[in-house]
Amino acid sequence: MFFKKILAWASFMGLIFISGAAFAQDTIKVGILHSLSGTMAISETTLKDVMLMLIEEQNKKGGVLGKQLEAVVVDPASDWPLFAEKALALLTQDKVDVVFGCWTSVSRKSVLPVFEEHNGLLFYPVQYEGQESSKNVIYTGAAPNQQAIPAVDYLLNELNVKRFALVGTDYVFPRTANKIVEAYLLSKGIAQEDIIVNYTPFSYSDWQSIVADIKRFGSTGLKTAVISTINGDANVPFYKELAAQNITAESIPVMAFSVGEEELSGIDTKPLVGHLAAWNYFESIDTPANEAFIKAWHEFIKDDKRVTNDPMEAHYIGFHLWVAAVEKAGSTNVDDVLAAIVGLSTPNLTGGTAKVLPNHHLTKPVFIGEIQDDGQFQVVWSTEAEVAGDAWSDYLPESADLISDWTAPINCGNYNEKTKTCGGAEALSQE
Repeated sequence: MFFKKILAWASFMGLIFISGAAFAQDTIKVGILHSLSGTMAISETTLKDVMLMLIEEQNKKGGVLGKQLEAVVVDPASDWPLFAEKALALLTQDKVDVVFGCWTSVSRKSVLPVFEEHNGLLFYPVQYEGQESSKNVIYTGAAPNQQAIPAVDYLLNELNVKRFALVGTDYVFPRTANKIVEAYLLSKGIAQEDIIVNYTPFSYSDWQSIVADIKRFGSTGLKTAVISTINGDANVPFYKELAAQNITAESIPVMAFSVGEEELSGIDTKPLVGHLAAWNYFESIDTPANEAFIKAWHEFIKDDKRVTNDPMEAHYIGFHLWVAAVEKAGSTNVDDVLAAIVGLSTPNLTGGTAKVLPNHHLTKPVFIGEIQDDGQFQVVWSTEAEVAGDAWSDYLPESADLISDWTAPINCGNYNEKTKTCGGAEALSQE
């Protein structure tokens, strides 16, 4: 009798355990792959936070396909090989249905083979250098023709800049973006001797001599500007050194591709007023959708001083597109979602629409903003309409004939329109 009771109790507890496990598995898992420590934490922590907010909001609406979303947060700690390890664990151990993550292109390059081998789905929210299109990635940040090229046009046409200092962190995004920028400048008649390029390591802090070189470069009488692809916490000492050497927006304006409201929140911005940034979103843009987003963000984070920025909007857009694709497909299966997502659109926060293109890039507006003394940006220029993201640059001869189209009959990320063949461009994306 005693043993029968024990067996009955064990059986009952087993049923509780099994039903509990089943309940735990009856969720849709969303991986969040952002650095919460290391040099990129200054930029990426807030992206983890906004994803948690978006997931919470969706769960309050009833989740997706009748299931609640479960966030699986990992910290790759600004360590590029660790990004790949964490991505592999998310896909094979945690069995997540989708991943939102990465900031730097080197982290994206690190995880790309993992997502392609295991057929995972990554939403990548940051502006990047292009020269890539993967079936397993939705690029919700800007391609070069949605940031770098319009920014250069602004410097050339609006500020009459004749000399350019290209200053960046030493990794794939700055090097490839600057290669495209340099080719574009040369095509516009800028002389080679009027372009200088400099790269520094992540977390670089000793900017005195480099800023002095920029100052000398800009002392010839020709209007000079800096195009900055500096990433992460190195931006803080860079801007401080600009101020220390009295480089102002009037003397040598800086056009930044990786500095937004979050990075400026740790800097005294008064000496930086007038310096520029090119993005597809600024917190200061006045629309009802953006006002509601900022209000929801402050309520979620419980801090009215926490700013919003462009990659946060990219996650906002990407998340809503993923939800729409899952609901259209009736499934979280990656192939089903990818088949459903091309052609879908969702409102952005700036008054327009983001549409998923066959190359897995989006339509996006472009804004040029001037730094204000409160750390915000005043928009001084914008495109008249959304710009379609181009995966392959038209300004580099090795990619001028390439397109990406993940729909039938092409179904290729590097299709040569001249030879009508797919492939042969993989080496380009590894620079």
